[in-house]
Amino acid sequence: MGRGQVTVQQGDGGRAYDDGTRRTEILQTAAGLIARSGLRTSLQEIADACGILPGSLYHHFESKEAILVELLRRYHADLDEVAVDAQERLNGPDSRSAFDRIAELGSAIARCAVAHRAALQMSFYEGPSANPELISMIRRQPTAILEAMLQTLRAAKWGGYLRADVDLPVLADRICQSMLQVGLDVIRHNAPVERVATLLCRILLEGLATDPPADDELDGSAAFRAADGVVRTWSDAEDDPDDKAARVRAVARAEFGRRGYESTTVRDIAAAAGLGTGTVYRLIGSKEELLITIMRSFGEKIAVGWTDVLRSESSAVEKLDALSWLNTNALDRFGDEFRIQLAWMRQCPPDTPNPGWMFAKRVRQMKTLLAEGIRSGEIGIDSPSNEMLARCVIGLGWFPENIVRDLGTRASQIHVRDTVLRGVVQRTA
Repeated sequence: MGRGQVTVQQGDGGRAYDDGTRRTEILQTAAGLIARSGLRTSLQEIADACGILPGSLYHHFESKEAILVELLRRYHADLDEVAVDAQERLNGPDSRSAFDRIAELGSAIARCAVAHRAALQMSFYEGPSANPELISMIRRQPTAILEAMLQTLRAAKWGGYLRADVDLPVLADRICQSMLQVGLDVIRHNAPVERVATLLCRILLEGLATDPPADDELDGSAAFRAADGVVRTWSDAEDDPDDKAARVRAVARAEFGRRGYESTTVRDIAAAAGLGTGTVYRLIGSKEELLITIMRSFGEKIAVGWTDVLRSESSAVEKLDALSWLNTNALDRFGDEFRIQLAWMRQCPPDTPNPGWMFAKRVRQMKTLLAEGIRSGEIGIDSPSNEMLARCVIGLGWFPENIVRDLGTRASQIHVRDTVLRGVVQRTA
C-alpha cells in the first residue's frame, strides 16, 4: 500500500488516501491546487492553503518535487490495486456479462484518474526536473491495468462476446487510455464517472452504427474526400527554414508539448532554438503571444476540416468517420499542438475559451450531428444524454498518440472504424 500504511476510501469520485495525518492533508491540498492550476503551483501556495508556514512543510517534505513523487506513487499504487482486484475477479466465479466485467474495470480506472487528477496531469509531461526518482515516476507506464484489461478482454473473446479478429492488445490500450482521459474534466463535465466510463466502453465495444459500413464505402464518401483534401494541404504548408520566427515557433511547439506550457520558459525556447533570449522576445513577443499564435494556426486548420466535412453530402456515420480521419492525421502531423491543447483543457474549467480547438463549438456541432444520425436510424446507442454522448465521441476522437505512432494513420483509422463505428462485438445474424 506504500509508506505510512494509509487506508484507501472508495467514493463516487474514486479512490483517495486518507490516514488523517498532516502529511496526507498536505498531499491532498497540493493535489487539488495542481489539478486546478498546474505544475506552476508553488510551495508557498500549498502552505497558504494548508494554513501553515512554508517552513513547516519541510517537516513533512523536503521539496516540492518530493510532494510530486509521493502524489505519483500513490496514483500508481491505486492503479495497481485496481489491476489486482480485476485479476482476482477473473480467477473466481463470476455471473456478470462480458460487457459488465469490462465496464466495471473501466469505471475503476476512470475513478482512479478522477481521484488523482494532479498525478495524471504530471504523467503527460517530462517536466523541468532533474530528480531521477521524479523522472522515473513520470515515465512509469500503467502496465498492471493494461494487463488486467487485456486478460478481461481475452476472457470476453473466449466467451464469444468479441470477434475473433480483434487485436486485443491495441483494444486494451485504447480502452485504458480512454478511461484515464475521464480525468479530463472537459470530457466528463458534471456527469457521474461510472456513467461516462460505461458509455465509453459501450461505444468502443458495440459501435455507433446500426448498419456497420465497409471500408470502401467510407473511403468513397464525400465527407472522407473532403477531410483527406484538407489533410493534404497540411503537408504542403511547411515553414521556411530560413525564417527565424518560424524556427522559434517550431521549437516552442516541441518544448510546450514536451515540458508543458507552464513549465517552459522563454529561456528554454531560446536555448533549444540556439538563439539569445532577447532575440526570441523581439521575434515573438511574450510567451503568451507565442502560444496564441501557435494554437490559433492549429485551430484554423482543424476548423477548415470540420466545416468541409459537416457541409458535405454524406451520412452522419460517414461524417463521423471523416472527422476521425482529420483527428488521426492532426495527431500525426501536429502532435505537439494536440498535447498543448489537451493540457489547456486539463488545466482550465470545462467552458473556458481557448485559442485552439474551440471545444464548446465542437460539442454543439457534434450534438447536432449525432442527433441527426439517431433520428435517421443510422446511429443506435443507449446514452443518458446527447451532451454526454457528444463529449464521449469527441474524447474518443483523440486517438492515443502511441497507437498512431505504432500503427500509422491508415491502420489507426481502421481501428477507429472497428471500434467507434462498427464495434468489436460478435454480432448475431
